[in-house]
Amino acid sequence: MHSNDPPILLILGLLFLLGLAADLVGRHTFVPRVTLLILAGLAVGPVGFDLLPEALVKDWFPPLTTLSMSLIGFLLGEKLSGAGLRAHGRQVMGITIGETTLALVAVALAMLAIGVHPAAALLLAGVAAVSAPAATFDVVRESGVKGEFTDTLLGVVALDGAVALLWFSLMMAAASGVEGGHSVLFGLSEGFREVGGSLVLGVILGVPMAYLTGRIRPGEPTLAEGIGFVLLCGGVASWLELSPVLCAMVMGAVVASLARHHHRPFHAIEGIEWPFLILFFILAGASARVSALLMVSGITVVYMLSRCIGTFAGARAGAAWARSSRPVRRWIGWCLFPQAGVALGMTLMAVQRFPDFTHLLLPVVLASTIIFEIVTPAVTRRALQAADAESVRESS
Repeated sequence: MHSNDPPILLILGLLFLLGLAADLVGRHTFVPRVTLLILAGLAVGPVGFDLLPEALVKDWFPPLTTLSMSLIGFLLGEKLSGAGLRAHGRQVMGITIGETTLALVAVALAMLAIGVHPAAALLLAGVAAVSAPAATFDVVRESGVKGEFTDTLLGVVALDGAVALLWFSLMMAAASGVEGGHSVLFGLSEGFREVGGSLVLGVILGVPMAYLTGRIRPGEPTLAEGIGFVLLCGGVASWLELSPVLCAMVMGAVVASLARHHHRPFHAIEGIEWPFLILFFILAGASARVSALLMVSGITVVYMLSRCIGTFAGARAGAAWARSSRPVRRWIGWCLFPQAGVALGMTLMAVQRFPDFTHLLLPVVLASTIIFEIVTPAVTRRALQAADAESVRESS
């Protein structure tokens, strides 16, 4: 007896080729690859032609989300190593902490003000803290602008993901406490407990990984070593109800700090990350429903506006605290609005734990991600040009 659904290998093969096409188009147009993959997911999902078996999205998506975010967290951990933090300096640290913190606070207050459930408000606030490093890197490369401003900007977006993941882990744990009928303060205390447990687990797994990786094949870690530890980290964290992405990030930071016997402890993981992310983003788009997107359109607008205001104000405050140059203070905030893959991954992790909020969280972040990725690169490009021109005037 044959199933009416096509074989799963056929579907996966077509999805990978769809990801290849999106990659190719993204390299020759202004539209980011992540946006194209999400739009492809919308096209093959219920919003579009409804071509994917429901079991694929339902059964494969949760573990794929955990795996993808664990890979992202592990790679971001390199930015939180001792050498990574020293390379960023006071200016980048100040701006990063300022923009992530005020984006979180602004979105939380705005969501509460319009009557969003407190737990959902905390979750959206945690997602709001992160930006899109890849989109910003692409714009900087295309603009050809170089100097202090671009060096600072690239440092901020590189560190932003790691800091934002710390905030998100705290907010998700706090939302668990609030959803359980407790106060926000109790939820935050529970959040610190979960974050603390995730930090400890990351260290416990990171130390043996730092020692073992790269010793089977001297000089570089093998793929089996890298993916084995990342899967172990994500699985144990999920089992203990901790944060898989935070555990993986701490494990990555420990490996980057302690693995002195080879130069690139993240090389093996970098080589396999993109195929998983192709499936992740396409299935994320396929998870959307038209009715849900329309229902939360007003909340999406408030989310986007409050995030932009908080990000801009926080970046400016952080730059003022760090005594940055005038061009950095004036223009850095305009370059931090893009938001893409990591934000979507955070949201999908949140809806796994809080399924009752799926029809609020996923449409808001999915719609805002597409708009941010299409509109804000032009804003970033204009800010780069303005900052470069102002720097030239000041130096002349």
